Amino acid sequence: MSLSVVILAAGQGTRMKSQLPKVLHQAAGRSLLGYMVNIAKQLEPTQIIIVVGHQAEQVRGAFAADAPLTFVEQREQLGTGHALMQARDALSEADGDVLVLNGDGPLLLEPATLRELTDIRPDGGMAVLTCVASDPTGLGRILRQADGTVTGIIEEKDASNAERAIDEINTGIFLFNRDVLGLLEQLDNNNAQGEYYITDLLRLYLAAGKPVQALAKHDEDQLLHCLVNDRVQLARVDKLLRDAVRERWLKAGVTMIAPEQTFIDDTVTLERDVILYPGVWLGGSTTVGEGAKVMPHAVLNDCHIAPNAVVKAGTVATGERFA
Repeated sequence: MSLSVVILAAGQGTRMKSQLPKVLHQAAGRSLLGYMVNIAKQLEPTQIIIVVGHQAEQVRGAFAADAPLTFVEQREQLGTGHALMQARDALSEADGDVLVLNGDGPLLLEPATLRELTDIRPDGGMAVLTCVASDPTGLGRILRQADGTVTGIIEEKDASNAERAIDEINTGIFLFNRDVLGLLEQLDNNNAQGEYYITDLLRLYLAAGKPVQALAKHDEDQLLHCLVNDRVQLARVDKLLRDAVRERWLKAGVTMIAPEQTFIDDTVTLERDVILYPGVWLGGSTTVGEGAKVMPHAVLNDCHIAPNAVVKAGTVATGERFA
């Protein structure tokens, strides 16, 4: 069955205190939205729709060369459900499932987790990815019956004290069958925020007799610690992503004399037997050929280092080739 992916990226991100849209802030050399687009592409969907709003043209421009993407605009910020409504026309020809992601993460989300979500979606229904959180403050809680059946999602501002004590939270990742296009018309904004919640679609599915399933995960590093709402969280995510990049290249046969002092953007490509010395910073589209050495404190952006080449200590370069 075909899959359409909708990425919600319209929010202003006021807690970032920045002129730059939150989804264009970078972690480990790639924008937050860029990570989510890459994750979506690995699922090989028939289309990727990005809902933009705040500084929409700037967001579009950042992905002008990243086809094929479809952009739709949420002109008024009336909630996550309202954001998904803006994608209805673009989804009108879709004949399969609709996966909803958020433009700001979680950035360590694995495509395998999303494939698992597609596996558990019941026929004619929807599925939601959840996480058991050590601190669920500020997040929507998953409501279940005693037998484990999912009955709803309650936002914290609308929750009772007992509901706030629940530690299973909504990650904001949903998989719907095509019925979601009709059910969106039934959303209302009768809640504490006066917004159209995408989470209310779960209630509408159940009211229509359509089954709902939840995929519960316990990996907070993957699903919660890689969410970004402010600069503190951005710095934490940058560290987690850079740790993951270093580990990936170490396992691929790259030597780092002092890994904790080596900085590699997620966009960089390395070959085996490369040796990186302390203080090296590699960014942009930099490629380093097999057996090359990058000596201490070199800073290279968009550079090409040939196999077995040696880049001198302290080199600072952009767009250069080293043979």
